Amino acid sequence: MTSETQQGRGNGLVGSLLEGRYRVDSLIARGGMSTVYRGMDTRLERPVALKVMDERYSGDRSFVERFEREARSAAKLHHNDIVAVFDQGVDHGSNADHVYLVMELVEGCTLRDLILDRGGPLPLAMVLSVLQPVLSALTVAHRAGMVHRDVKPENVLIGNDGSVKVADFGLVRAAAEAGTTSGSVILGTVAYLSPEQVTTGAADASTDVYAAGIIAYEMLTGRPPYTGDTAMSVAYQHVNNDVPPPSHAVEVPAAIDALVLRATRRDPQQRPADAESFLAEVQQVRTDLGIAPVAVPVPSSEARTATLPPVTDDEPETEQFGPVRAQPTRIEAAQPPQPTRADAPAPRQHTRALARPATGQDYETPPPPHPEPGFEPERRRGRRKVALWTTVVLVLAALVGGAAFWLGLGSTSTVPNVVGLSEAQAQQNLEGAGLEANISRENDNDVPEGIVLSVDPEEGATARNGSAVELVVSLGKPAVPEIDPGTSLSQAQNEIRNARLKPVHDGSADEYHPQVPEGSVVRTEPAAGARLNISSDVQLIVSKGPEPVQIPDVRGMSREEAFATLRNAGFAPQDAGQQFDAEIDAGHVISTDPAIGEEVKLVGKPRVGVVTSNAVPVPSLNGVPVSQAEQQVAQLGLKLDVKSLFQRDGMVIFGQYPTTGSRVKPGSAIHVTAF
Repeated sequence: MTSETQQGRGNGLVGSLLEGRYRVDSLIARGGMSTVYRGMDTRLERPVALKVMDERYSGDRSFVERFEREARSAAKLHHNDIVAVFDQGVDHGSNADHVYLVMELVEGCTLRDLILDRGGPLPLAMVLSVLQPVLSALTVAHRAGMVHRDVKPENVLIGNDGSVKVADFGLVRAAAEAGTTSGSVILGTVAYLSPEQVTTGAADASTDVYAAGIIAYEMLTGRPPYTGDTAMSVAYQHVNNDVPPPSHAVEVPAAIDALVLRATRRDPQQRPADAESFLAEVQQVRTDLGIAPVAVPVPSSEARTATLPPVTDDEPETEQFGPVRAQPTRIEAAQPPQPTRADAPAPRQHTRALARPATGQDYETPPPPHPEPGFEPERRRGRRKVALWTTVVLVLAALVGGAAFWLGLGSTSTVPNVVGLSEAQAQQNLEGAGLEANISRENDNDVPEGIVLSVDPEEGATARNGSAVELVVSLGKPAVPEIDPGTSLSQAQNEIRNARLKPVHDGSADEYHPQVPEGSVVRTEPAAGARLNISSDVQLIVSKGPEPVQIPDVRGMSREEAFATLRNAGFAPQDAGQQFDAEIDAGHVISTDPAIGEEVKLVGKPRVGVVTSNAVPVPSLNGVPVSQAEQQVAQLGLKLDVKSLFQRDGMVIFGQYPTTGSRVKPGSAIHVTAF
């Protein structure tokens, strides 16, 4: 492959700016449906992962619409074990349109990298420590009514901090339901496809449980349970064979065997109903076995950013495969599952397009494994039995299918014109045509709420009686969401984006608020409920915290008065020592810390230090006997310095310095003249 071709497949967008905001910095990985780049959100200045879908999807309007819906649904999944979806869009470049998804950038590796690095089974404690967050992530999705549909080690990311996260919710559904893929083709990764996905394309919560069980088997043994020369042969084994117990390949407790086998039952009704039920069983087994959680390591090789596994430039294109159908029980018994070699390297797995079997369509059974020497006669007899029973089953199927058709079960209807009708009228018209309505909703600037925007299949198309028709009903113009005061700025921005509006924050418009913490949202402009065109600006008014309050002027007040005044103003006063001030009486306030008049935000009760004066007022001593004056000044912490021509008892003071009313430092001397 030439360097030009390699650049076209991998680095073609490096250096570009998607929609003027997301800078594409370097290639991370490529897959069958998309290419992932390390990028930078230039508006928020944060690193991101940019998943750019293959160009064959960008030109498909139905895919773009479904992709946007699935991305919005995935963005609503908030959990530590789910790779966060920040944004989605379509960049209309000069050469082609690029449908992209903006996701959390996870520094580390994939579970596939960990399995390959270990070169064999993972320790049981590590298996459970990976499986538990995977099921926690799927639990959140299942509660929200979402099914992943493509759970595999390549979509399980391990961060350098030991975190385990699941990525790519909804992307396979968007591609599978788009116009690029016919109704008889399903997408998925054959090593992890459930039997019902292969045979009918059906997918629900138990489908994800099956894939999680296969991942558990692979971690325990170092290999997936089924391998083959072609994807069709692998899919055939999922449909017709039971997953063997992990203990056939490695030594594991019986409870672990039972856990894996229950999750991988071919009959969905026999599996745990959803990830939450399977998670409860895993936690119970872990408790019963006394296995403590362990840190999940990044492989010893150089850690890299993980969002999709890197693939080689000669990776084959996405393949389509012939129909696969379950065989009768007796035939299954003649085709036992082949044990997997634990020492063989586990290949990377990629999403494939798989042809869904049509009703009454014949199929060809893949050849059985090469027989061992000495057993050729028994193998031939087994093949004859298989051929006989296959013929019987096909004849019965043809008879049943023909009878069903003549009884009217195979009849079809024409999709009526319902675009522009109310939702109720559209449903009534579809029911009259023998069809059901599968309703989804999206905003539209021009079509009022409750009116049908589109129908799939389109008007005039032929659909089987009783089948579901996709109706997209208008929600009208987006409404500004209700943002509770105190909501974080980032959360409010996400809620507005999810409402298909554009959040705007101008710091100059921020305002003080007595209850809303600084940095949190106070309100929106326009207010909640206002109807705007898609992508219109919604201004977020952010709190600057409580409005600052000046330290009141308490200089000269007594300590008690000053403390009461400060408390009434919302502060918490405290003593900050004493100083001498010739202007302030002892016990009265000289200053505060923060200073008087300084503005302080009333967050909680800010502390204010109060400094009081220790100055001593000089008493009047004129006419007071010296002995009495000595006692009086001693009580004030002062000294008496007596000057007299004759030192005699009973002397009386007739002059003093400092004068009466002056303020002096503690311990100062009062000079008096006595006679």
